[in-house]
Amino acid sequence: MNKLHRYGFFTRSAVLGMLTLASLPVWAQSDDPHSGHGSSSTAAREAPEQVKAVPSSQQAQATSSSSSSMNSADMNMQGGEAPTDARDPHAYSDGYTLTDGPYTLFSQRQLTLADEHRFRALLADRLEYDAGSETGVFDIQGWYGTTFNRLVVKLEGDVADGRLEESQTDVLWSRALNGYFDTQLGIRMDQYDEGRDRQWLAFGLQGLAPYWFELDMTAYLGESGRTALTLEAEYELLLTQRLILQPRAELTLYGKDDVDNDLGSGISDSALGLRLRYEFSRQFAPYVGIEWTNKYGNTADFARAANTPVRDTLYVVGVRLWF
Repeated sequence: MNKLHRYGFFTRSAVLGMLTLASLPVWAQSDDPHSGHGSSSTAAREAPEQVKAVPSSQQAQATSSSSSSMNSADMNMQGGEAPTDARDPHAYSDGYTLTDGPYTLFSQRQLTLADEHRFRALLADRLEYDAGSETGVFDIQGWYGTTFNRLVVKLEGDVADGRLEESQTDVLWSRALNGYFDTQLGIRMDQYDEGRDRQWLAFGLQGLAPYWFELDMTAYLGESGRTALTLEAEYELLLTQRLILQPRAELTLYGKDDVDNDLGSGISDSALGLRLRYEFSRQFAPYVGIEWTNKYGNTADFARAANTPVRDTLYVVGVRLWF
């Protein structure tokens, strides 16, 4: 028992001595007992940064290389020569090119915008005959020009017994005010079979009012300080796509009495009518209608003195033409 106890004692002593000798180099590295802990913590902090830095540079290189490859791919797609089996761009132009033929581009501008094209039209709004008074009436308007600027000519008059009793001719320069109205400036010439011809300076406004009323308003300035104003309004009520009812109203005013032509100052005369037309086409539309005419003030007095009616009812037939 004593031998075993002594043997175990010596064994424990030997192991303890070996552990002590093994620990001496560690304690000899620094005088500060905490220096080992500081170095290990610093290394622990620096190590992750180094580990992180390497992947970041690698990632940047990878991103740069991928971007370069993408740009290179895009450039290859956009540039380069056409494949040998590519379609000829002139194969479907019937031989016309931009350098040869009627569509050749010159130094001057070839493109013409829509508002630069010139158009023309002729509208005979009223070509009618009244069997009761055996008189005919014409109301024609024509124009030529662009969307913004055009020359407008208006003709209106009465024909009886094969001769022109009176007529009114307006020659106007029309300028677009907006999408619905045009301003008009020009001259008006009145011709009378029995009376004295007159000339006027005209300024008017013509266009489409709200609710689709067509308006034509013109003021006139004549010699010796004479003035006049005409107002016309029309509306088209579509009963069907071809059958159209057209109410029409007209009012005329003068600033001075015109004894030579039996016209009085103030409200001179008015006309109110209804016309029903059937459009075989937009260019040809016969119609029937009724119109009531009235004269007022001194104009009515002149009519009574000349034994002509102050009020009248006209039953008309006519045709509306558009060229």
